[in-house]
Amino acid sequence: MCKLFGDFHLPDLYEDGDIVIGGVFPVYNKALEVKHSFKTTPTPSECVSFDLRAFRWTQIMIFAINEINQDPKLLPNVTLGYRIHDSCASPSQALRAALTLVNGQEKIIPEFKCKGDSPIPAIIGESGSSQSIVIARAVASFGISMVSYFSTCACLSNKQEFPTFFRTVPSDLFQAKALAQLVEHFGWTWIATIGGDNEYGRYGIQAFSELVKRAGVCIAFSETVLRTYSKERILKIVDAIKMSTAKVILAFASEGDLYPLLKELVQQNITGIQWIASEAWITAARPSTKQNFKSLGGTIGFASRKMEIPEFRKFLLRLRPSSYSTDSFINAFWETLFGCTFNIDIYGSTFSTEKCSGHENLLKVNNSFFDITQLRVSYNVYKAVYAIAHGLHSLLFCEDELLGVNLCANVSNIEPWQVREHLKEVRFTNRLGEHVYFDRNGDPTASYDIINWQMNRNGLVEHVTVGYFDASAPTGKEFVINEDSIIWHGNQTRVPQSVCCESCPTGTRKAVQDGQPICCFDCISCADGEISNATDSLECMKCPLEYWSSEDRQRCVLKEIEFLAFEDTMGITLMIVALFGACITLVIAAIFRYRKDTPIVKANNSELSFLLLFSLVLCFLCSLTFIGKPSVWSCVLRHTLFSITFVLCMSCVLGKTIVVLMAFKATVPQNNVIKWFGAVQQRFIVCACTFVQILICVTWLAVAPPFPVKNTRHHNAKIILECNVGSPIAFYCVLGYIGILSSLCFVLAFLARKLPGNFNEAKLITFSMLIFCAVWLTFIPAYVSSPGKYTVAVEIFAILSSSFGLLFCIFVPKCYIILFKPEKNTKRNLMGKMPSKKL
Repeated sequence: MCKLFGDFHLPDLYEDGDIVIGGVFPVYNKALEVKHSFKTTPTPSECVSFDLRAFRWTQIMIFAINEINQDPKLLPNVTLGYRIHDSCASPSQALRAALTLVNGQEKIIPEFKCKGDSPIPAIIGESGSSQSIVIARAVASFGISMVSYFSTCACLSNKQEFPTFFRTVPSDLFQAKALAQLVEHFGWTWIATIGGDNEYGRYGIQAFSELVKRAGVCIAFSETVLRTYSKERILKIVDAIKMSTAKVILAFASEGDLYPLLKELVQQNITGIQWIASEAWITAARPSTKQNFKSLGGTIGFASRKMEIPEFRKFLLRLRPSSYSTDSFINAFWETLFGCTFNIDIYGSTFSTEKCSGHENLLKVNNSFFDITQLRVSYNVYKAVYAIAHGLHSLLFCEDELLGVNLCANVSNIEPWQVREHLKEVRFTNRLGEHVYFDRNGDPTASYDIINWQMNRNGLVEHVTVGYFDASAPTGKEFVINEDSIIWHGNQTRVPQSVCCESCPTGTRKAVQDGQPICCFDCISCADGEISNATDSLECMKCPLEYWSSEDRQRCVLKEIEFLAFEDTMGITLMIVALFGACITLVIAAIFRYRKDTPIVKANNSELSFLLLFSLVLCFLCSLTFIGKPSVWSCVLRHTLFSITFVLCMSCVLGKTIVVLMAFKATVPQNNVIKWFGAVQQRFIVCACTFVQILICVTWLAVAPPFPVKNTRHHNAKIILECNVGSPIAFYCVLGYIGILSSLCFVLAFLARKLPGNFNEAKLITFSMLIFCAVWLTFIPAYVSSPGKYTVAVEIFAILSSSFGLLFCIFVPKCYIILFKPEKNTKRNLMGKMPSKKL
C-alpha cells in the first residue's frame, strides 16, 4: 500500500459530491522565484497578483456544476462536486495542483492509505499551454481526462503525446491562420512579433510566421517575453520596438507574460504602434484601461465567440467572504475588489490599511468582473464542465448494448479511461444553442470574433466586435470584417501602414536590397521598351514588337511610324526643289526648242541635248517617288525609275562626250572615224546602255524585288518605314553600272578638255561629272549614318544635287550665250581660236 509523504499546502475551493471534478486555474498570475538551497525541503511558492478574470473562471465552473446538479435530465440522482486549485500561472505550481487532485488527499492523515484509482475522473484546466502540457503529460499515465478552456498550443492536438487531452478552445493553428489573413487583408508586409517564452508563444509565432512568409510578409524582428523576465531584459525589448521601422506588432503571449512589457511601453509613452493581440490577452481587463489607451488603443485581435449567461451575474453577486473559510480565494477577491484587507496576508496581498467588513455592497462596484454580456473564456469553462457531465452521463446511463460492459459503469466504480472514451463521443447542443463536440484531435470547431479596442463616451475601453473568422465556412468566406467600424491607434479611421519600403508605383519594378528581407527593396524604373502596369511588380514586361513604353513606363503605346511624308517640312522642301528642277529643265528645253536653229544648239547635238534634258526631268521627278509612305509599288518604282533615268542621263552624256571627241579626231586628214558616230550610232549607244540597265532591273524584279519593311533595329521608339532592296546584289549591280558609266564619261571628257574651240562641251561635261561623282561618293557615308527618314532625304538630296550639277554645268552656259550674248552665238565665233585654260 502507498501513502503520502507530504503535501503542497495548496488553497482550494471544494465541494463534495458523488463524483468530484478537478479544476486548475491561475487565480494568482505570478509565482515569485525562490532560490533553493537543495539542503532542506523547499518552501511553498509564494503567489502574487490576484487575477479577477481567472477567479471568475472558477466561479463559472461552480455555477455550471450547480446547474447540472439541478438538471433532472442530466446525471439524475448523481451529484457533482468540485476541487479547484491555483496554478499561479506556473508550470511547476500547476503540476503540484494536478498531483494533489490525482492523489485525492491534501492533508496527511496517519491512517490514510492510497486507493488504486484516482478520485478525480477528469480535470478542467489550464489556461496556459505550458501549464496544460505539464499537467497533460502527468495525468495521461493515469488515463485521467483533461479538458482545457484556454490552452491553444497546436502541439496539444498530438494524440500520440497527449492522448487524454481535450479542449473547448480552438487550436492555435486556426488562430495563426486567422491572424495571417488579417495581416494580409490590410496589406501589412513589415511587422514585428513578440511571443511568450513558452510553448504557447513559440508554437504560435512559428505557425504564424510560416503562413505570412508565404504571402510575402517579412518579420522585422522577433522577441520573447515572460512574466519572470528582469527589468533589463524588458528594456531591451522596448529599445528594439523604438528602433524598428515596423509599425505593426503581433503579441502572441498570455496577458501575464506580456503585461510587464506593456506597462513599460505605457510608462515610456511609446505610441504609434498598431498592436495585434492573440486570443490570450485581447479581452483581458488589466491592460485595456483608459491609462493604457494612448499606447494600446486600437488593438485588434481574435477572441473566442462571446456568449451571455444572464443567471451567472446573480450567482456572482451572491459571493460573500462569510461563505468561505478564511484561507480561501474569496477573501483575496474581496480585498482586490474593494481595496481593503481582512488583516490576513494571503500570499502577501495587502492592498490597503482599510479593514474589510465582509458586508460591502457588490452592486455598487463598477467592474468588468460582473459583465456577463461578453463571456468568452468563461464560456469555454462552462462548455468544458458540460462536456464532462455529458461524458459521465453516457458512461453511467449506457443505452447502447454495443458499447459492452467495459464502457458502462456506476458511480462507485468509475475508471478514468472510461470517461475518456465517452468524452471522445460527446456531441450535444447546450441550452444556449451551440453544438458542442470534439474532433479526433480533441479540438472544437474554430470560430473567433475579431475584437477592436475602442473608448466609449464614458472613458471606458470597450472590446468591440468588428468581424469574425469561422474555419468551418466555405473557402474564401472564413474571414469577414467591417473596416468602417474599426478605430486604429491614435483614434485613426484610416488603416495604418507598415512596410519596410513604400510600394513601387507602376512603371517600376522591385529590386531587393542586398542583405535585407524581400520586403526591403529599391524601386527601379523599367528599361526602355518595358512596362509595369501594377504596383510592386517583380519584373517589367516587354512591349510587343510594334509597341514601345510610354514615358511613365506604365503602358505600351504604338511606336511612332516614321517615313518622309509629303506633309513634313523636309518633304515639302525637297518636293519644291524637285519640281523647281524639273521646271527649270523644261524652261531650258523650251529655250533650246525655240533656238534650235542657232549654231550653239546645233553644234552640241541637239537630239542628244533634248534627250538629256528629258532624262533630267525624269531624274528630278523620280525623286518624288522617294517621298510618302512606302508601298510595294512605290518601292519598286523608286529604285527602278531612279536607276533607269540616271543610266539614260549618263548614256546621253556619254554619247555627247564621244561625239565631241570623235568630231575633233575627224579633223585629222584621212580620218573617217566620224562616219561611225553619226546620229544612228549615237542613238544606239544610248539605247544599248539603257537596255543593259533595264535588263538588270527586270532580273532584279523577277528574282527579289524591293518591298516595304518596318525597321525597328535602328530606333527603339520608332518604326521606320523603308524599302528593302530585296536583292542587295542586284542593287549593287544597278549602282555599279551607273558608276561605270559616270566614270567612263568623266575619263573621256577629261581627255577631250584641251581640244580647240571657243565652246568645247567636253570641259562642261568634265565639271558636271566631277560634281556628279563627288555627290555620290559623299552620299555613301551620309546614307549609312543617317537615321530614319533622313536616309531617304540624303538619297533624294544626292539625286537632286547630281541632277542640278548636270543641268547647270552643261546647259546654263549655253542658255547664257543664247539669252545674254547672242553675238557669240555664231558659227564663226564657235570655230574661233581662243586661248585655252588649264583645268
